[in-house]
Amino acid sequence: MADRQVDVDPEYLGGEQYRAALKCIKQALVDGLRHGYSKCAIECRIGNNNRRELVIETSKSYKFNIPEDEMPD
Repeated sequence: MADRQVDVDPEYLGGEQYRAALKCIKQALVDGLRHGYSKCAIECRIGNNNRRELVIETSKSYKFNIPEDEMPD
């Protein structure tokens, strides 16, 4: 029997920081669309202990440190 892949909302995958980062990106998109124009930059790099350091810059800046073991498969 072939493996079936189930579509799962990414907001339910990964660890707490991963989910918070996705929520922040989603909110930045919604706020920009509501306002009518916006600018958003996202930067990611691997930091200490293989943590993903994610910075989201909109009118404010947000930083998330996502442990490697909390990343979804």
